[in-house]
Amino acid sequence: MDWVFLLVTVALFLVGVALVIFAIKRIEKGLLRNFLLTAGASLTGLPVFALIHNLLYGLAIYSFGEESWGLTGKEEIFFFLLATVVCPLGFLVGTIGSAVLVFKRSTDKQD
Repeated sequence: MDWVFLLVTVALFLVGVALVIFAIKRIEKGLLRNFLLTAGASLTGLPVFALIHNLLYGLAIYSFGEESWGLTGKEEIFFFLLATVVCPLGFLVGTIGSAVLVFKRSTDKQD
């Protein structure tokens, strides 16, 4: 099952990078581009911040032993919150904002 987690992590990262590149190269400046960049950066950041969190946690256990849970300071908690709260909220805001703007543009063209 570890390969499934790795596959999902790599897929999230690659989709996020592709979305950021698409937004930078294809979309004119404006609110839609900002929303797409927010969604792409959040998708890219989620696996990166989770990896950094786990590396810091593992480094603390390797350096200080298993009883040292929480000795890494505020950095481990910071990256954990980025990966579990900030990135999903950023993706949600970027996705909903992009969908609303695209829907609004499509209804404006029909009129």
